[in-house]
Amino acid sequence: MKNKYVIETDGLSKIYPGVVPVKAVDQVDLKIENNEFTAIVGPSGSGKSTLLNMIGGLDRPTSGTIKVNDILLNGMTDNQLIDYRLHHIGFVFQSYNLIPVLTAKENAEFIMLLQKVPHAKREDRVMSLLKEVGLEDRVNSRPAQLSGGQQQRVAVARALASKPDFVLADEPTANLDSNSAFNLLDIMARLNKEEGITFIFSTHDQRVIDRARRVITLEDGKILSDITK
Repeated sequence: MKNKYVIETDGLSKIYPGVVPVKAVDQVDLKIENNEFTAIVGPSGSGKSTLLNMIGGLDRPTSGTIKVNDILLNGMTDNQLIDYRLHHIGFVFQSYNLIPVLTAKENAEFIMLLQKVPHAKREDRVMSLLKEVGLEDRVNSRPAQLSGGQQQRVAVARALASKPDFVLADEPTANLDSNSAFNLLDIMARLNKEEGITFIFSTHDQRVIDRARRVITLEDGKILSDITK
């Protein structure tokens, strides 16, 4: 039976060493259920991105534990974490992180290529996703030929291509105009509802906060409030 919680943290902390050590995340206990559409919010320096990076296996905690679908990330080697991210987590970044020399289609299927998914299966999945995000007529366009909103939609298609356990989106609307941001949020909300994909956002953007069904506020690395709408 699949665990009710896709993410569970217990006493999760991250301290960056220095003359004055910085406690970026401080004893965070958090449970995220499958199919959530959750925003993690707070001022700059509150620990949002650090928390997201630890959940995604991009950064290691100083103490505490992280479980993803009952799998303990603590103690995994670097190679095990790389493999786990590849097969279980979708990432959407503020800066898009598309490969400039690849087309929209090639960028969207890149993760599946690394996973050695057969060509026919890649083709079907990617073309379906690009249609879903409204880019079926731009499949052969490279990033420089696409607007910011279009590039971010390619990034969403790439994050979803391998059917990950959940998607982590770090300030995904920060570089977008209002129209592009609302379109992107519509797409992600629809995929959350229709395909049951779990989305966790780190954001300052009120547009994202308004759409989220759960809002977790961080301050000084601690959870200040946790509200389900």
